[in-house]
Amino acid sequence: IVLLLLKSTWKFIFKSATMPSKKTLFWVLCVEFLVALGAAVLTIVAMPHFDIVTNVMILNSVSILSSVFQVVAECLAKERKRLIMLPVCSIFLIVTGYVLFAISYLAFESSLAINISVGLAIVGTIFVSVNWWENYSTLFAVSFLEDISRDIAQSRNVVCIISSLVRILVTSAVVGAYVPLSGQEWKLVKLVFETVVVSLVAIQIASSALCRWFVVVACKMHALRRSFVLPMYLASITVLAVFLVPTTVRLPKSNQTSTCFDNFQPKSSDEWLLLMLTDAIRTLNTRDIVVHKKTGGLVCLGCSALSWWLGLMLSTVYIWYLKIHRIERTQDLFVRRMYEGAFLEQSMLLNTRFEIRKRIKEKNAKETIRVFLCATMWHETYDEMMKIIISMFRLDKYRPKTKEQHDVEFEFHIYFDDAFKDVDNGRHANEYAEILVDVIKEDPCTFKQKAALPRQKIINTPYGGRLEYTLPKGNLMMVHLKDKTLIRHKKRWSQVRLIKDPVKTQIQNILPRTSLIIFLTDSTSKNKENTYILALDGDTDFQPSAVMLLIDRLKLYPEVGAACGRIHPTGTGPMVWYQKFEYAVGHWLQKTAEHVFGCVLCSPGCFSLFRGAALMDNNVMKRYTTKASEASHYVQYDQGEDRWLCTLLLQQGWRVEYNAASDAYTNAPQDFKEFYNQRRRWGPSTMANTIDLLGSGGLTSQRNSSISKLYILYQIISMAASILGPATICLMISGKVFRNIYLNKKKINMPPIVYLILCFKLKSDTQIKIAAIMSILYAFLMAGTILSIIGDLVKQKTFLTPSGLFLIGMVVLYIITAALHPQEFSLVIYGLLYFLCIPSGYLLLVIYSIVNLNNVTWGTRETGSQAKTTTVDTIKKKVMNATCCKCPCLESEDLSEKTLPDNFTLTLQSSPVCFHAVLLFFFLQVTFAFFFCNALWLVATFFLQAIGDSISIKIPKIYPNGTYDPTEVFSLDPIALMFLLSFTVLLLMQFVAMLYHRIYTLIHFVAYADTEIKSYRKQSHQSHQVSQWITHKIMTF
Repeated sequence: IVLLLLKSTWKFIFKSATMPSKKTLFWVLCVEFLVALGAAVLTIVAMPHFDIVTNVMILNSVSILSSVFQVVAECLAKERKRLIMLPVCSIFLIVTGYVLFAISYLAFESSLAINISVGLAIVGTIFVSVNWWENYSTLFAVSFLEDISRDIAQSRNVVCIISSLVRILVTSAVVGAYVPLSGQEWKLVKLVFETVVVSLVAIQIASSALCRWFVVVACKMHALRRSFVLPMYLASITVLAVFLVPTTVRLPKSNQTSTCFDNFQPKSSDEWLLLMLTDAIRTLNTRDIVVHKKTGGLVCLGCSALSWWLGLMLSTVYIWYLKIHRIERTQDLFVRRMYEGAFLEQSMLLNTRFEIRKRIKEKNAKETIRVFLCATMWHETYDEMMKIIISMFRLDKYRPKTKEQHDVEFEFHIYFDDAFKDVDNGRHANEYAEILVDVIKEDPCTFKQKAALPRQKIINTPYGGRLEYTLPKGNLMMVHLKDKTLIRHKKRWSQVRLIKDPVKTQIQNILPRTSLIIFLTDSTSKNKENTYILALDGDTDFQPSAVMLLIDRLKLYPEVGAACGRIHPTGTGPMVWYQKFEYAVGHWLQKTAEHVFGCVLCSPGCFSLFRGAALMDNNVMKRYTTKASEASHYVQYDQGEDRWLCTLLLQQGWRVEYNAASDAYTNAPQDFKEFYNQRRRWGPSTMANTIDLLGSGGLTSQRNSSISKLYILYQIISMAASILGPATICLMISGKVFRNIYLNKKKINMPPIVYLILCFKLKSDTQIKIAAIMSILYAFLMAGTILSIIGDLVKQKTFLTPSGLFLIGMVVLYIITAALHPQEFSLVIYGLLYFLCIPSGYLLLVIYSIVNLNNVTWGTRETGSQAKTTTVDTIKKKVMNATCCKCPCLESEDLSEKTLPDNFTLTLQSSPVCFHAVLLFFFLQVTFAFFFCNALWLVATFFLQAIGDSISIKIPKIYPNGTYDPTEVFSLDPIALMFLLSFTVLLLMQFVAMLYHRIYTLIHFVAYADTEIKSYRKQSHQSHQVSQWITHKIMTF
């Protein structure tokens, strides 16, 4: 109850705060009052008068009303009533147990206190059994109960808070009334509370919470019977055995007749535990039927216990046959969040969803999911194209196209940008398109037996051409060859597919009726909900299991609009090694933290699954197809289209998730220039989209239940750290953060300033060459930084310094994180290279990206035929040459002076010069703001340093053995301390989120492995191979 109150209050403040109706509120108050009163009266008032056998087994009788509800539900159901006799027998056994229980006490040990306690115990268990009414409320076809259940589901947080408060108040009232009525002294109650109750309550809360969590894990891992049902059934028997075994040794006569507190006042917890065990045994040994060995009373006692236990089993036997799909939500497994601490195993069994859940799942299981694989290509090489084609052939083999209905159907689409070139007699397919055709014709080596070549159709289209292939297993693959002279090119427009121009209707008429466009433009929402789009790059390599794991997330959670997997960069060389560790840390910590605390901000376009309904939602696809009309749009829309799409989904209320078990591999830039140009696009786009999301944070948190205000605060801190990254790197190297690094601070801060000035004067290629040279020099400085910290730790004879603790803590955290990813543990080797390259990645690269903000070219896979990027200096000259009588954004170099019409609206499409000029103005504003913030950060730190020790924070010098020297202290600036603490808190939050996400990733993969093994057992020639692969994957966790 306490944990539920805290959890629900947290969700009420930062998540959903929907209030229930007055009718629902009144119903909840009445039900919770009855349940709380019954539980308090049973456990506090009645049970102290009974023996240990009765107390343990009477808890099983709380299933009586659940059995009654099951009988009613079965009678009202239209299906065959095959299992109706089980709850009927359960009712009979529980009532029989009540009768035998009353006989064993009233007939053999009758007294006023006993008679009252027996009546209160029976009434109390009946009251408690009302607790699980919600499990059957929708089966009775009563609109009142259905409305209340629906309202409770929508306002679950408030209902749980009210329920917890009612439980606490009623229990306190029962204790407050029972103590004086029973003649006990509050002094004795206080003694028991201070010495025993607090520790026992803490143990009970922790153990019951762990028990419930393990039950949920067992159910989600498909270990329902052996790890949930059987242990819960045997729990009562096991507890009873623990208490009855010591009764084989007779207690001293004095102990058989004394009460718990007559002659012994324990002082420690161990003595209390021994006393409680002795007192529990005494309750049985002091009964008249045991002392005088009255056979009738013993038979009644044993039969009542057995009847209650069998009654619980029969009332919950439906769980044994419960069908659990690959992954299940906790709310689909259990009706209520609350579990009863005093009736733990009974509440877990009775809280498991009844028949209504089974019907819904069976209905949903018949629906087929259609997945459209949409890969975008441009200038990929032969090897890169081979990867994506092999992956598609694997998927074709995994889910063949047959007449039988499958759970998932696939259709493959490849969108080839700029697939034509000019020749003497017109436009013909270029060499890249020809390479793709050759790759498809070369049967990918995914089959042991050579399969027939795919059947090919060539169709002319208004946007260029289309190739249609029927793959060996019957699935359809289409290659859309786009001519950039006929249709808008670039990756975002290949993903859109619904082009807002006059040829839209023609394209829809020519594309086959089974294609993605028809499904997404269908008026019914069913097609949209069951249609998924897998976005791919032209060099992505993946296994069918990776796709299925993402499909599971979207099938299970209707609010999930997109899900991404773990992206692994491939290639060779130092730049790839750097990216391997960078990608690993980003997925291990950053993406898991986003998934756990809120939503993933970017689902990468190289391997992400989108829900059709989410893409066609209002203001998602409509805004995603918007042409860039402002300077900031070119940065936000076209430089990082995947992040822009995810921003729209989040703002519209959809959730974006991350699945660490879904692995995909893509080529990474292998040379310095290509890497810098790629990140030159990604960096500003990330910043622009994050700022856009934070700017609408209040509205987004209201619309999106997964994004709380605390998560917005977390992203604000992360964004501030990113913006101040260059200045922080300068401070770290110069020793302003780690003051024990002795370097010439003025000289060490000059290179970034010089590089910043040079970036405004030189071409981008020259800027990159200078950055490469400076990266090498900074790598040596970082090596010196590490050695300086280590040397200072040796000199100080302690590692308990701010810099030492930070460095050691970060290294230990990364090693532990890598150890929890054993398949990727070898990436730790690249961690040293990553650390040495921090100035290059977070200082020089940021300067290069901001200064070249006007450059909107793609930057990777560029060819000589592409137009060269206009440098800042060239644009500046064009702007400065403008005259007042001409267009403010200048005319094109190739055009003569023209008079502007009165209704002229300035847009970025006016002319190439206008486009670059507006970009330049935007670039100047962003550059000034960005570097002003960094300069302010540096000046503030320098100012605090100049003031001296008067404002420095003194930290005593502590040695590893625990002693400290009061004469020696470490001084730390307030800003430096704030930075260290903020960064440490962020890392710890990400580490905790990683642990949580890692556990649930393992649960998902084990459930997937179990279902896949069962499905492949029908195919004997493949089962052994699949089992070996799944075993290998499980061992990597």
